[in-house]
This record gives sequence, C-alpha cells and structure tokens, in this order.
Amino acid sequence: MQFGSLNLKSNLFLSPLAGYTNLPFRLTLRELGGLDLATTDLVNARSLLEKNPKAFKLIETSPADRPLAVQLFGSIPEEMRDAAVYLESIGVSSVDINMGCPVKKVCKVGGGSAMMTELDKTAQLVKGMVDAVKIPITAKMRLGWDDENFTAPDLAKTLEGVGIAAIFVHGRTREQGFGGTVNLKGIRAVVQAVKSVPVIGNGDVTTPEAAKMMFDETGCAGVSIGRGAFYNPWIFLHARDYIETGVLPPEPKFDERIRVMCRHLDLMIEVFGEEHGCRMFRKVAPWYSKRFGPVNEFNKRIVQFKSKAEFYEILGNYRCWRQQFSDENGELLPKFRPAAMVASFMQEPGVTQRQHIPVPKGPVEVW
Repeated sequence: MQFGSLNLKSNLFLSPLAGYTNLPFRLTLRELGGLDLATTDLVNARSLLEKNPKAFKLIETSPADRPLAVQLFGSIPEEMRDAAVYLESIGVSSVDINMGCPVKKVCKVGGGSAMMTELDKTAQLVKGMVDAVKIPITAKMRLGWDDENFTAPDLAKTLEGVGIAAIFVHGRTREQGFGGTVNLKGIRAVVQAVKSVPVIGNGDVTTPEAAKMMFDETGCAGVSIGRGAFYNPWIFLHARDYIETGVLPPEPKFDERIRVMCRHLDLMIEVFGEEHGCRMFRKVAPWYSKRFGPVNEFNKRIVQFKSKAEFYEILGNYRCWRQQFSDENGELLPKFRPAAMVASFMQEPGVTQRQHIPVPKGPVEVW
C-alpha cells in the first residue's frame, strides 16, 4: 500500500507499545516476516529537540529496521514541526502523531486524546508538519474522548483536508482506555468519512482471524497490531497467509518458540547491554512462556534472572522439568494441550491461549 511517497510491502503494521516496541522487539518481528512499517514508542517532541538521551534511545534503529515510523506527541506546533524535520533528516520513513493516548500524562499537555477535542487547533498543527517535510505524516487517534464525543470521523475529514497521509484508528474512546471491546462500526465510520486517505484499524487484533474480521467489517486499508504481536510474534506472518489463502498456518513448535525468545534476548543485550537488557527481559520472557504449556517452574525464576548465563541455566532446567508433559519431540502430550486442560489448570498464568490479552505491565503511564 502507499502512504504518500512511501511504498509499503505489507498492510499489516506494528502499533507502538510504550516500553515494549523497542529496536530489539522490532527486529525480532521483522525477522519472522509479514511486517513492513513498524512504529517506535511514543516520543515527546520537546525531549527530542532537547537531545534528551532517553528520547534518543526510544528512536534508536538500525539498517535492518526499515521502514520505520517515529510516533511523536506534543501540542506546540513549532516543536512538532521541528521534531518532524529532524526525524526526516536522520532517515526516518514516516512520522506518526499520537492523538490517541488516553493517559493523563500525555493528555494534560494537550497531546494524545486531547487533540481530538480541538479540531481546528489540531489541523493547524498537522498542516505545519505536512508542509515542512516530504516524508508522510500520519495520525493515530481513538474514536473520541468518550461516547458523547465521537469525534474521529470529523477529525479524519479535517486531517485529510490538510494533507495527512494515513490515519490509524484504535476502536475505543479515551474514556475506555484499554477496557471493553473494540468498536468495529466506529472504525468503519472513520473509513467512510474520508475520500482517499487510507485508514488503518487497530484494537483487539490478537489472532489472524481477528485481523481478517477487522478488514471485512470495517473496510479498512490496513490493520495495526499491538498487544497481539507481543503475545504472538508470528501474528503478522500468519495473518498475511490466512488473509491470502483462508488457511491458518500451523502453530510454531516449542523449539521454534524457544529459538525466537533467545534471539530476542540476544538483541536486548546487544542494544541495552547485558545487565539492563536482562532486567528488561524479565517482563518479556513470561509473555513468550504463555504458550509453552505448564510453565510455573520457568516463570517463578525468570522474573529475577540477572545474566545471559543464568537465563540459559533456568531455561535448561525448565526444559528438563517440562519433559514430563511432552512427547519425544518436545510437544505437549494431548492431555496437557490447552483444549484438553481442566478448568483449574486453564487458569494458570501462561497456559491457555486466551482471546483477551491483558495490557502488559510496565510504563503504562505513557501508553
């Protein structure tokens, strides 16, 4: 699909997840396939202009991490414009404006969902960015502030008028946060409100089937996946194949899940150093293990590991312990697979393949 001058090989996108969609995670996903444009954690435009080291770490990238969009938040037009100019100068492919973050830290400075309540002011800010750069400027919004202020269709039309290249819509209001279910009819209303700007749907896409449903029921041009990618890094590849063929690809084997988890850890250490990378990975490894089957012996130790050597010691011990539930190929015996588990076992963290995926723990204050 096309975003302005940017020609993309996939209409499946990685949504920003603050604290998670860093360079190691993006590279891990890209290596598995099905993903083209990925977006960074949201970055404060002022912090970027002030050359804040934390802001620079959020936009850290590599040649293999292309094409890349950086998501900015802020409410001062000059700062947002200058930040976009800077990002263009360092080779970023696209700039996404956060108009959807529901939390107070972002909204109280006029960013995030607050931008949906002042259409004229927001349009002026966006126009300044569009006029200042050649790369595409996109916007990520929610359906509105609350059910009484369903402003997304009007905002989408307004942004189309000032040259926005694409619109990402999370099918919830600011008031909902991440609760409740995604409103597909609301996303469809945004799709129908614009004439030529591609609209990308987002929210509750946790399976390939959910991705296809988003396309079918909203008419959107693309689908953006956040938590679903963290829970299942293969979702882009599998969703692409399912949409093209109607056939669900087989689930990755246990050894493949282990391989990808270890690759992710290696990239974390490469980017953040061993001590910090391992500490950050404590919140990542339990998400991989959610699909390992019986996992208590792994989870209770992995949240405290401090080094790569300790990680592999824990993993080795877990693989030995897990053999009691597995066949000679390392796959779960039928009675231990999720569909056959008794109700009490289904409630164990990391065992069942849940349709609802909770918001990952972490720096949610900047989501």
